[in-house]
Amino acid sequence: MRTIFRRIVLCLGCIFCLLAVAGCGKKEDGTTKVKDLDYTVVEEADVPEELLTLINKKKKNTFCLTYKSEDAYYICQGFGTQMTSGYSITVEELFLGSNAIYIKNTLLGPGKDELVTQNATHPYIVVKIELMDYNVVFE
Repeated sequence: MRTIFRRIVLCLGCIFCLLAVAGCGKKEDGTTKVKDLDYTVVEEADVPEELLTLINKKKKNTFCLTYKSEDAYYICQGFGTQMTSGYSITVEELFLGSNAIYIKNTLLGPGKDELVTQNATHPYIVVKIELMDYNVVFE
């Protein structure tokens, strides 16, 4: 009985070690950064009319979309309805990977001492980059 118990414990230990070592390997999923991308955060007044119409239709819910004009690529992300004002969005990362453009945006809530109104808002961000032929991955 002790021998069986020792073998089970030894087998489980080996399996655990194999899983731990396998988890340390580099995941090859195409997220290798090729280069950071220059971008501009676009004010609402400068968003192309067709894109603004799409955003207004979607902004009550979270959304991610892209839009190509003749000379630029627009990357948009909305965070749905928020019950107060005072929200902002930051671009944490925007880079060209080996097979796609990757972007990570963060929604920031109102500051602790910030005065807010109790009106529903729909924060979103529009980022403009040079025209490229890659899909966008929102992280």
